[in-house]
Amino acid sequence: MSVRFQKMQGLGNDFVVIDKRHQAFSPTLNNVSKICDRRLGIGCDQFVLLDTPSLPGADVLVRFFNPDGSEAGACGNASRCVAALLGHAPVLQTQVGLLPSLVTETGEIGIDMGAPRLGWREVPLARETDTLVLPLPGAPAACSMGNPHATFFNGIRDAAQFGPELEHDPLFPERANIGFGQIRARDNLRLRVWERGAGLTPACGSGACAAVVNGVRRNLLDRRCIVEMDGGSLRIEWREDGHVLMIGPATLVFEGEWPQ
Repeated sequence: MSVRFQKMQGLGNDFVVIDKRHQAFSPTLNNVSKICDRRLGIGCDQFVLLDTPSLPGADVLVRFFNPDGSEAGACGNASRCVAALLGHAPVLQTQVGLLPSLVTETGEIGIDMGAPRLGWREVPLARETDTLVLPLPGAPAACSMGNPHATFFNGIRDAAQFGPELEHDPLFPERANIGFGQIRARDNLRLRVWERGAGLTPACGSGACAAVVNGVRRNLLDRRCIVEMDGGSLRIEWREDGHVLMIGPATLVFEGEWPQ
């Protein structure tokens, strides 16, 4: 017995998508870890499961799983990939609510990631702390885009060196995605992200959103910003209504069957 899957990528951030609305599949730790393994499985940064939505207005329920089997509340690039796969600008139901999508005139995919969560309990942090200046070396800022993020603005070279330790810092009870940014202009940011449960990836959509939010809060960036990552660029806008819009490319890599 096997299940159909699609391999998608956005800026090199890659995902395996299985739609269980039309076939049986159980996202066990063993299943997810094997699928994500780049030597023994299909290989991806995250596994994405589609299911029947339960909220009015949603077209599909989307769940995101890291290679270590942990579940993430949101993933920007994966959301764009799902929207590209389904077409017709679907509304995605996620753990953090409904995420509307759009298609630009050039065929890029946009996702309304909703409003960032800025309170220390919302990130979450382990204790009451000013999320604009965390008590860590380098003084990063923190917010949640459906998953916890901390952003440094002192360069990108240390991502692989310090990302693993910072992900597990006691200040982050649910661990955190750690962004390392270099400001090139008020509308241009170079960024690398150590992703919680996945490691250093070519791009991180929610990390790009969080970096712009934190940069605007620090008066370092404008609300409209190009975020350049190893895999390419995203256009991020923290709109006046409080929502964060993310736009970039998303493509189908290949399709296949996975034996259960």
